[in-house]
Amino acid sequence: MRFLVVMFLFFMLPAFGAVMEGGVSKVGDVSMIIDTETNMPVSGAKVSLPKENYTTFTDNNGIFNLKANIKDSSLLSVEKEGYRPFSLTINEKLANKPLVLGIEKSNAQDIVISTEMFHLGDDNFSANSANSSEFKGKSIGPFYSKTFMMAANALSKNNYLVIGSIIGVDTLMARSMRQNSIVNSFASPPEVYFNGRKIAEIQLNGDGQRIKLPNNILRAGQMNEITIRTGRNLKQTAYIDYDDIEFMNLSVQSE
Repeated sequence: MRFLVVMFLFFMLPAFGAVMEGGVSKVGDVSMIIDTETNMPVSGAKVSLPKENYTTFTDNNGIFNLKANIKDSSLLSVEKEGYRPFSLTINEKLANKPLVLGIEKSNAQDIVISTEMFHLGDDNFSANSANSSEFKGKSIGPFYSKTFMMAANALSKNNYLVIGSIIGVDTLMARSMRQNSIVNSFASPPEVYFNGRKIAEIQLNGDGQRIKLPNNILRAGQMNEITIRTGRNLKQTAYIDYDDIEFMNLSVQSE
């Protein structure tokens, strides 16, 4: 079974309103991180902007300051032991406002695969590519794979692969949603494989993309493998031109 992953909220981050899970709002004159269940401040949370090489931590009141010089859109990541990893795309206007970010406690079955940022492709990309100004690292090649152990009772749960943030996707759908400025070409979508079987195609850039892991190929109590393959420029036939993408905060969440 294949799942089409579509996220429409990538460039529509709320600046006001109630705090939601993984949400952002303006509250008072400080920026802080809170627990989504209790609404209490979370101290000692790591807040980072990988592109700017900037890292800070929340104080005892959950307060943090973004002192980095943000000019373009940038990925913001939040990590805290006992909580699910969280990332968000912000811009200069949003970064200059007081923000409240809500993060969610993890459960015993959750698996953090990686909180790093990975660059797939061939390091050959246009400045018009979706969010290419945010790219941080050099390519590790056209695909990423990682094995991890699933819990013995995993088949009794609904398990989701969660990609905290993904940028650089230049599909026809991404172009139609004006996520990039490319005119004459587009790429095939990145593909997600679980234990060797294709389970999803990623059509749009976005935060918090969730892909259900099929129970019929899940190996409970054993090692499982996730692979993400980037797409190819479908207008280039003289050679293989891989679409350059970056993603971060990869996890498996159980419900």
